[in-house]
Amino acid sequence: MLINVTSFFRDGETWAYLQREIMPDLLAAAGQEREIRVWSAGCASGEEAYSLAIAFAEAMGVEECAKRVKIYGTDVDDEALRDARAGLYTIKALDSLPADLRGRYFEQNGSQYAFRPDLRRRVIFGRHDITRDAPISRLALLVCRNTLMYFNVETQAQVIDRFHFALRERGILFLGKAEMLLSDGERFEVVSMRQRIFRRRRGAALPGYQTTPIRLAPPDVREISRKRELRDLALESAPFAVTGVDADGTVVLINGQMRTMFGLTSRDIGRQFQDLEISYRPVELRSLIERAHAEHRVVRVASVERHAGDGELQYLDIHIQPLWGNGGLSAGVMLMFIDATAPTKLRLELERNRQDLDTAHEELQSTNEELETTNEELQSSIEELETTNEELQSTNEELETTNEELQSGNEELETMNEEMRARSAELDEARTFLEGVLFSIAAGVVVLDADLLVRSWNKGAEELWGLRAGEVRNHPFFSLEFGLPTAEVRGIIQDCLASGRRTGPVQLAAINRIGRSIACTVTCSPLKSNGTGTGAVLLMEANEHD
Repeated sequence: MLINVTSFFRDGETWAYLQREIMPDLLAAAGQEREIRVWSAGCASGEEAYSLAIAFAEAMGVEECAKRVKIYGTDVDDEALRDARAGLYTIKALDSLPADLRGRYFEQNGSQYAFRPDLRRRVIFGRHDITRDAPISRLALLVCRNTLMYFNVETQAQVIDRFHFALRERGILFLGKAEMLLSDGERFEVVSMRQRIFRRRRGAALPGYQTTPIRLAPPDVREISRKRELRDLALESAPFAVTGVDADGTVVLINGQMRTMFGLTSRDIGRQFQDLEISYRPVELRSLIERAHAEHRVVRVASVERHAGDGELQYLDIHIQPLWGNGGLSAGVMLMFIDATAPTKLRLELERNRQDLDTAHEELQSTNEELETTNEELQSSIEELETTNEELQSTNEELETTNEELQSGNEELETMNEEMRARSAELDEARTFLEGVLFSIAAGVVVLDADLLVRSWNKGAEELWGLRAGEVRNHPFFSLEFGLPTAEVRGIIQDCLASGRRTGPVQLAAINRIGRSIACTVTCSPLKSNGTGTGAVLLMEANEHD
């Protein structure tokens, strides 16, 4: 199982602690001449080993580091080791490095960057199986981060025993954040549990390391290992999803149901819980974890809706159990996700059925009341219909009488219609006669109404002035522009309308339709109807000048 997850100065806070608090003591213990031996177990593609070289070079200077520090990088992945030996990295792989460190310790080589040669010679890479091969000895610092978590409890115990042998007295063991298996205080003391840094105690509480690949532990150790294995197997095969998060927010445990239900893998162990999708979906868990710690009690969230991968709606009961270690210090929290889909769906269905039943009962009562009201309304309507029937019979008799009256009125209208048709024929005949008279007059005749609008314009006027009857009818006479100076006849027209007698004739100089100058004689006669004046008639005769 080869899982190569690494980067330069991975978990920057932890490396800062190592450089600030641990390395000065290591350098002081080594003195001025002693060689400093460092082992990076499970180094993958070499970023961790080169990070160690940079850290020591920053602490003691590049020249001193190149003389005294020897770093061993080991792994079982031959392909990863080839990449580590090459020491070439892309710009993306160096993103976690500050620009000044990148400039001091890497040289551009084409599209990649190579680790500086003088320090590269102090980093030795080789294949090594920490579960079988003999450990590197006399170490000042052993770095094995997030590698032990892939082994079972018994194998971890054997590897830790080898690490104890490899370190010199007061040597430092630097583990990953996902690894909390060092509970043996007789061999290692805790320097920083938060940063997973431990120091080898003086002497050895247990028998020394044996060179055989598989070592039989003493009976009490085997019994502890069996119990731990039983505990791990029970947790792994639990029928509900479980994950454990330590006090720093790092995921340290994921069981089988957790992997199946949420698609998590062993690679997620060691990651910050807040970086996982499960921390905020389907429900915000980070605030609930804080509440569980603050209130020192289990926080439960019931019937949380979640859409499973197959599109089905799933309901989860989530239990957040804070864990407390010795001395009342927080050890972390355990999250349990219990599938409550079946009981929740039954409960929801029962609630829906109860609501439907209550609704149906209310509707039935309402329908009953409506039926009673409707029955009363029907009874009232029957009585109203009987009254209406009597009224309709009376109305029918009135309609028959009205029908007879209408028939009589219709006969009178037909008689009047005949008379109207006869009068219309007489009017048409009179109109035709008058139009014929006007048409036959050679002189120009213009008929004006009381508002001095043109009502008639005969053929003689058209021939004399060149304006068609349709162009001037219903237009003000004095607004027309033609060869006659109309302003000079305004006086005789007004006198005629005022006196009701004929005025004129007057002779005016004018221009006919073809542009010749003529002398036009104009006479105005009153137009009367039923003895009262309703307009004026202008008679215009032309005498052409020679």
